[in-house]
Amino acid sequence: MKNYDAIIIGAGHNGLTNATFLAKAGLDVVVLEKNDYIGGATASLELHKDWKYSNCSYVCSLFRPEIYQALDLGRHGLEVVPLQGSVTFKQNGDYLGSYHQPTVWRREVARHSKRDADAAIRFDADLMKWCRLIRGFLLRTPPDPASFKIRDAMEFAYLLKRFYSLSESQIYEFIRFFTMSIAEYLEQYFESDVILAHFSGGSIIGTGLGVYSPGTAYVLLHHAMGDVDGNVGSWGFARGGMGSVSAAIGSAFKSHGGEIRTRAEVQNIIVKGRKAIGVRLASGEQVHAKAVVSNLDAKRTFLSLMDANDIPAELVKRAENFKIRGSSGKVNIALDGLPEFPALPKGSPLTLGHMHFTDTLERLERAYDDWKDDRWSQDPYVDMVIPTQYDPTMAPPGKHMMSVFVQYCPVEADGGWTDAKRDAFGTAVIDQIGDYSPNFKDLILHAEIRTPRELEAEVGLTEGNIFQGELTLDQLMFNRPFPGYAQYRGPVKNMYMCSSSNHPGGGVMGAPGANSAREILRDLGKTDTTPEDFGDD
Repeated sequence: MKNYDAIIIGAGHNGLTNATFLAKAGLDVVVLEKNDYIGGATASLELHKDWKYSNCSYVCSLFRPEIYQALDLGRHGLEVVPLQGSVTFKQNGDYLGSYHQPTVWRREVARHSKRDADAAIRFDADLMKWCRLIRGFLLRTPPDPASFKIRDAMEFAYLLKRFYSLSESQIYEFIRFFTMSIAEYLEQYFESDVILAHFSGGSIIGTGLGVYSPGTAYVLLHHAMGDVDGNVGSWGFARGGMGSVSAAIGSAFKSHGGEIRTRAEVQNIIVKGRKAIGVRLASGEQVHAKAVVSNLDAKRTFLSLMDANDIPAELVKRAENFKIRGSSGKVNIALDGLPEFPALPKGSPLTLGHMHFTDTLERLERAYDDWKDDRWSQDPYVDMVIPTQYDPTMAPPGKHMMSVFVQYCPVEADGGWTDAKRDAFGTAVIDQIGDYSPNFKDLILHAEIRTPRELEAEVGLTEGNIFQGELTLDQLMFNRPFPGYAQYRGPVKNMYMCSSSNHPGGGVMGAPGANSAREILRDLGKTDTTPEDFGDD
């Protein structure tokens, strides 16, 4: 039986990132994946003949450029093309178009509200200020507030140094930002209903909260702090679909001698003498290693992979109470051509970006009300893109693929999901798009519908939560996933975590995987191989 230096459980993008940094440092690493493909929720699959779908994740922005450079992912085929703007359609036939060109964007906002045109400049500046502040913490290990170790003290000193640069009023504003609802925050700037709705959408994506729920302002920040080609807040398409991200990391991993085993589902982590020594597969096979790293969410890791007798009872309770409520659905659609949107001028570039159809805060909140009653939203918020306009390789010539992310979709649809309920959810989404595009339904060749039931069954996202744990204040920084376990180490020696349940959270970011690798290498005495970018100002 071969003994490895490290076993990574799960070939999602964070698991692959973690594995690649370990292999690059000279460790003998194996990644074990239950599916017959890698990438988890970041995969490109042929779900309809000749159409390539980004199965769950669909746009790229949050992936850290430091990781891209350190792993030389461009050499392994990863290319991200920036999106061009976005649009929110109004029920009265008008629209709000968001453009990258500042003067065009200002003129468009002024068309809806001259007061908001000035406020938009102030809003963008304020949001980018908080983005730049938070980005400095993404590739750092959170300090333990209960620790007296020198390293934790130095990390707290780093945090204080960053906040010392803020004025007293800015510190108050920052604290309020973390606790406010997105509606309250935006109403400090804007008066136009469609502008308020346009900016609010990013605050509810993947979140079991509504636009008037405290804490949603931060979720907007989480989605805004990525970048494409150095442009903070921009989004882009990975050529070949989001699976290209995982494929590039997997290629880098193999180039450093790493091994990936698919159809190798891990049943449990083997613990002896308070040390993790390996894993047992569903087939009964045992695989041993000096370090075992879980890329599964915190709830699944501690309640399914580990025996309750091997971990503290308090940790079991924390895992049971970990907030990981699913609230999202996904619809992937193969199209016979490009849909028409009569509200837009002919040839408008706005179809190249995100498209939304919810134009008021009231509609957004009512969509949330449905979810609270275990119903899918009858008037859902959707974030829709057509990536084949940039990347024609994802569909046959002249055809298109549409990716539709949906809020809200419950974990249990009024007594439990059935295939009929799943299809009815898909119909509600398709009907909403059809209200704004008269030829859309006639173009549909295939629709693949995912509720939280499918998301959990296929890629192991507990309750279908795309962030592997909600991004609320009580589950951020040194509270993520739980107090005392925020530094990527598990409750037994040689056991680690690297999923999005850990700091800095969800999205196709790679940061949890990279941060965890740094801690593992530190424990193994290989600090000289730790990427210098990580943890530096």
